[in-house]
Amino acid sequence: MRGLLMALVGATALIALGVTGAQAEGKRAEVLHWWTSGGEAAAVRELANTFNAAGGQWVDTAIAGSGSTARPIGINRIIGGNPPTAMQFNTGTQMNDLAQQGLLRPLDDLAKQQDWKSALTPAFYEAIQFQGHIYGAPINNHGQNWIFYSKAVFQKAGVTSEPKTWEEMFAALDKIKAAGLIPVAVGGQPWQLQSMFNSILLGEGGKDLYAKVWKDLDTDAVKSDKFKHVAEVFAKLRNYQDPGSPNRDWNVATGMLIDGKAGIQFMGDWAKGEFIHANMVADKDFGCILGPGESNFMMGGDIFVFPVLKDAKATDAQTLLATVIMSKEGQLAFNSKKGSVPVRLDVDTSKLDACAQKGLMALKDPTRQILAPDVLTAQDIVQTEQDLVAQYWTTPSMTADQFAEQFAKVIEQAK
Repeated sequence: MRGLLMALVGATALIALGVTGAQAEGKRAEVLHWWTSGGEAAAVRELANTFNAAGGQWVDTAIAGSGSTARPIGINRIIGGNPPTAMQFNTGTQMNDLAQQGLLRPLDDLAKQQDWKSALTPAFYEAIQFQGHIYGAPINNHGQNWIFYSKAVFQKAGVTSEPKTWEEMFAALDKIKAAGLIPVAVGGQPWQLQSMFNSILLGEGGKDLYAKVWKDLDTDAVKSDKFKHVAEVFAKLRNYQDPGSPNRDWNVATGMLIDGKAGIQFMGDWAKGEFIHANMVADKDFGCILGPGESNFMMGGDIFVFPVLKDAKATDAQTLLATVIMSKEGQLAFNSKKGSVPVRLDVDTSKLDACAQKGLMALKDPTRQILAPDVLTAQDIVQTEQDLVAQYWTTPSMTADQFAEQFAKVIEQAK
């Protein structure tokens, strides 16, 4: 892949990007991100190689510990007057405060020149804007509601088919537990627990309930019996974790499936990058499910924002990097390793893995698509509900009724 990519870049990318080697020389870009796992690092190398081949100089600032650790560091640098050339954010409202303060470079001219609007779905094109201006260059479309499972563990436990309902899922988990293996690999960090909860909300609760909760902020929906049922399903999964789950990193949990120690993991498709990095093959060594329940695709992703800089050369480097990020070559190279799919609609995805093809099939049907909470909802609500979900998970005495009441109270106080 890398050799083919470099050949493509060398032959066509500089022409397509409108940049010559002489023009791009010396375009040094410090890129701050939190992609540090094996699969993530491999994806970053592909993007860096594409940028360097286009004449840039990628300077990597990787901060371990996920976005909750890296974002405040990057934001403090931007506010403090020592910004990186580019910084990763999740697609959605995370960038809005910096944009409102005039600390981010608008990309309107570049987006118009390169016709980003035609390359993106309307939802993603809107998600990279704030108050009518474009501030983010999107690199991927992450499916956030996948369930991954170990084929070897299923076979050892006598689970012969993918669970299509929660009744079948719990039966499978009971078999895995009886076989002396860990049924669910849980990373007990708040953002991971909220991801698991949202997956169940979308699949078992359904797209309509999910939209009422996260898009409409409908407290009646939160207090409904259907929402409480989702909460009960989520709480029941506590019985299938292992004692080592508190504060476990997500990629460590994925490694439990790779090593044949655990059966399933609720995680976005960035986990697939770890399977790929371990030379495992989708639908052969591991499986992937959008469900049980409704088979929808929760769309999220990552963008890069570009702080306002005084140095003209650094600004030129931003332009080159944004162009590479939005190029077909850059998108395909990165997403082939990351586990996600290109956010551009015009990239040839025919050679992506079997799980990616399942996701792409869902993305062809607008009725199966919905945006992640980070895109739909203000960050203060997302973060507060995230902490509440984690509290509910670690407090078995809290009932589904109590959880729903507190969830609704957060929304009411934020309105």
